[in-house]
Amino acid sequence: MSISSLGLQTSGGLAPVAPLSANQATAGPSFKDFLVDSIRDVNSMQQEANQAVESLFTGGDVNPAEVLTAVQKADMAFRMMMQIRNKLVQAYDEVKNVRV
Repeated sequence: MSISSLGLQTSGGLAPVAPLSANQATAGPSFKDFLVDSIRDVNSMQQEANQAVESLFTGGDVNPAEVLTAVQKADMAFRMMMQIRNKLVQAYDEVKNVRV
């Protein structure tokens, strides 16, 4: 199979990329939507953990093991979100420093 039969250019340049149509651009959730939903999930986990701790301290009918689990779950989700943020900032810095 030759390069020309595959439709590849041999001039060494990049082929022009056609812009996305409206159907292709809205086919699925965007990366931004995914991040915003993830941040909301982490926030709701932290609020639930805070409510559980408050209920435990005020003498509410709460199982201490469930409170501990909720706090650890919220903490782990927050730490993971921070690591994702750190990786995104690191990738942005690398792209920013690319010489053209």
